[in-house]
Amino acid sequence: MSRPAHIPIFNLFGETTAFPDVVHCEAVLDRAGLHGWMISPHRHTQMAQVFQISSGVAQVTLDGVERRLKPGQYLYIPPQIVHGFAFSRGTEGTVLSIPSPVVARLGPKTPALSAWLGASQHGALSEDAGALLTSVVQAYAGNGNFRAQRLVSLTHALLAALADESTAETPSPKDPNRQMQQLDALITGHLAEGWSARDYASALHVTTGHLNRVVRGAAGMSLTAYLETAVMTEACRLIAFTRLPVAEVGYRLGYADPPYFSRRFRLRMGETPSAYRARVSGERAAE
Repeated sequence: MSRPAHIPIFNLFGETTAFPDVVHCEAVLDRAGLHGWMISPHRHTQMAQVFQISSGVAQVTLDGVERRLKPGQYLYIPPQIVHGFAFSRGTEGTVLSIPSPVVARLGPKTPALSAWLGASQHGALSEDAGALLTSVVQAYAGNGNFRAQRLVSLTHALLAALADESTAETPSPKDPNRQMQQLDALITGHLAEGWSARDYASALHVTTGHLNRVVRGAAGMSLTAYLETAVMTEACRLIAFTRLPVAEVGYRLGYADPPYFSRRFRLRMGETPSAYRARVSGERAAE
């Protein structure tokens, strides 16, 4: 199967049509059945999603990593994560699609909450969270003068419950992990803007040296290496899931010099961008 010139962007689960509501709910059965129970790898630029499975299973690919979603579990996917699905026939469950502005209004903001919302999450759906999801589905099916407000409020409550249950051991304010969470949230928001180590340190109101020590203690590498690893992760996504020329991938990630980008990629990944693309796609590398 040939890859597209860019990673497909879906507005809804498996569709490119305009987003129809402030929050959108649908059954896995209704949508996946229309696509042969397969949803090809894609991403959403301005939408997060929550998947819940009540029966059947789904094999999920998140940035090339396989994960299995089973009955009684949920999966939260933030914007920009490349994901695809292979559902067992007849799988039942719920898909909740949430525009980024709705997610962004969940507050008051904390570094821990921002970090949770900025990464994919997977776990058991608790009874309390399940009840909130049911309430969202019921509000979506209803009507009234304040239906939109109810949908947003219930969706916020659901996301807060999921985040709260999966982050029971919250770092203390003095824990370096808190600063790492803040840094990761900033990287998610500014990955393609060419921010330097100094830019990130300034945004966190610390010196570059201090942030470098925090990152080295938490990740075992320098701040510069940590930032470059995040950029190269996105480069791997674009190289694996699109047919964008390698030079264009570099341009999109702040590398004005294509040969330099290729050298940095090879140093980080152990192979050239072309060899990486050939390996993950099963195609022969260009001579």
